[in-house]
Amino acid sequence: MEEGNRVQLTSAEITALWTSYINDTAIACNFKYFLTIVEDEKIKALVKHAFEIAQGNLKTLTEIFNKEKYPIPYGFNLNEDVNENAPRLYSDTYFLNYLHQASQIALQGYSMNLSVSVRADVYSHFSECISQLINFLREVKELLLFKGLYIRSPYLPIPDDIDFVKKQNFLKGFFGEKRSLVGTEISNLYVNFQRNAFGVATLMGFSQVAQSKEVAMFLFRGVEIAKKHFDVFGAILKENYLPVPMTWDSDVTESTAYTFSDKLMMFYTTSLIALSIGFYGTSMAMSPRRDIGLNYVRLTAEIALYAEDGANIMIKNGWLEQPPMAPDRDELIKK
Repeated sequence: MEEGNRVQLTSAEITALWTSYINDTAIACNFKYFLTIVEDEKIKALVKHAFEIAQGNLKTLTEIFNKEKYPIPYGFNLNEDVNENAPRLYSDTYFLNYLHQASQIALQGYSMNLSVSVRADVYSHFSECISQLINFLREVKELLLFKGLYIRSPYLPIPDDIDFVKKQNFLKGFFGEKRSLVGTEISNLYVNFQRNAFGVATLMGFSQVAQSKEVAMFLFRGVEIAKKHFDVFGAILKENYLPVPMTWDSDVTESTAYTFSDKLMMFYTTSLIALSIGFYGTSMAMSPRRDIGLNYVRLTAEIALYAEDGANIMIKNGWLEQPPMAPDRDELIKK
């Protein structure tokens, strides 16, 4: 196997490392606050474990950056971007659901990072991240099940035999009779409902503690968009006599005290928007019924505009750290 320090990092590898560092500094701020507030001992143990994983990842990433003499990203700071002594903003149940949602998202991200990693030390790092996260996610699911908080997706009847699609109306959905939902459509509608419901709770809390009026209004706009989206997904499930997941609005307290920096909350929000665009694209590809696909197209366009407004706020305030970029050849020639 190749020696890690003899091969230059590829654009994919340095981008994966850079993004992971930013994400881990951000998530560490959340965990530091959670640890001072959480009361349930079992949830607290999981939060502590997650915080230790993030800190370990940052140590490894720092070592790789230093070995490459690559500037370490600024990211987020435990002393600047979180007030660990702030009053409770979310319930313990929210913290557990946060660990569940964040772990699922991170697992997908690490899988992508591993697939583009070639150099031995980078491949080893992301492989270890996945291994740790698989075990951690299992612990989170088990605690959710133990507390009766895990929301299972709907069950499907066992067919009598295999069958094949015989009519073109399998794809239709705008007019006339609509066929029942297939498993992939149900799964994606269900998880997209849950993600938006969780987004409502997260952004509702963020909007209450934002310091800037502009940021507060932007975050509250996100609450309204997420509510609209889970209403759309919930309506389709109801039309097909399928259960609709619960929401987490009640897990947010009335605190308005400074808890997280506006920079950190804007980062989380714009990251969630970017993830939603990716999730909707995948869901659209996995939804043969045309009316469902059209809904994903329409909702994606809405959050893409929201994302642009968020990016403009971050740029205006100097909060958007520049990711690794190719050299500007035109600028080099001018110099």
